[in-house]
Formats: sequence, structure tokens, C-alpha cells
Amino acid sequence: MQNDSDRFFVLTGGPGSGKTTLIEALRQAGFATSVEAGRGIIRDQSAVGGTALPWSDRALFAELMLSWEMRSYRAAHEMAGPVFFDRGMPDTIGYLRLCGLPVPSHFMDAATEFRYARRVFIAPPWPEIFTQDEERKQTLDEAERTCQSVAGAYAELGYTLVTLPLASVEKRVRFLLDAAGLPLTSLTSRT
Repeated sequence: MQNDSDRFFVLTGGPGSGKTTLIEALRQAGFATSVEAGRGIIRDQSAVGGTALPWSDRALFAELMLSWEMRSYRAAHEMAGPVFFDRGMPDTIGYLRLCGLPVPSHFMDAATEFRYARRVFIAPPWPEIFTQDEERKQTLDEAERTCQSVAGAYAELGYTLVTLPLASVEKRVRFLLDAAGLPLTSLTSRT
């Protein structure tokens, strides 16, 4: 791989589409991964009574997500081999647009400066596995609109979207590794 962005793979999509489960499977297989910003921020802000929450202050929530993603990106430079991100900086742009909020120029600057591999993997809406919880309060309709919004942000920034199949975690892992140009032996040699 020629530079770091070539080895930084993003998984995106709407909430409840299996992204985090897939990231966890990749982590268990020995690949480097990042933690999703949204859930981490919601947990942290809820623990301290903060207001940077999607149901309290969406603009501040987006700012914290952008900072989290930039930190995750920098941390990935210290990791060897491919790194799989549970969302990326363009997701914050899609989130702001979904909320009808303006996208500050520094969000676009960050998404332009900090690049990932050209192919971005998108987990499409999957009603059969979608659930709500304390951190995921969106409806299935909101999840579908989120998927469309983040996909639009990545496409606008020149990424090629690769739709993940609605399949078992194992099949998704194999599909992703194949589409990323990573040998399937990477999977067997890490487990």
C-alpha cells in the first residue's frame, strides 16, 4: 500500500445496519479498528451530564464527532496494516445535512485533508436487524435517511461506495476483504 490513506477503510451507513458488529468481527480477526464516535460521545456526555447529544445540541455533538474522528485518524497512523474505521469524517457532514444544519468550512477542510481509501463500504438499511436502544433513538426511517445523507457526503468527496451485502457477519467480512483488495488469507492468518 502506497500511503496511509490506502490502508484506511471506512464502514458507514445508517444506524442499526450492522457496521459495529462487522468492525468487531474484524477486530477479533486481528485487524486494527476504530471506535464509533457517536456512541462514545453519547456515553461520555450522558455520564457527565453534558449537552453535546443528538437530542440536546446537534451542532456541538457534530463538533465532538469531528474531533473524535480526527483523533482516530491520527491514532491509526501508529497502527500497522489495514485499519477499519467505524465511520469517518465525511459522516459528520452527512449528519449536519440530515439535521438541516449548516456545514462549517472546517468540516469540509477536515474531510478533504484527512483522506481514507477510495472505496468506502456502506451498510445499507436492514430492517430485519434494526433495533433502538438508549444510544440509538432513531427510527428506521431516520436510519434510512442517515444512510442516504452520509453516502451523499462520501460521493461528493470523490469516494466510491461499495454496498455491503445483507448477509451473515462472516460473509460480510469476506466480501469486504475481497473488495478492499486484501487477501482472504489475511483473515485466516489472523484468527
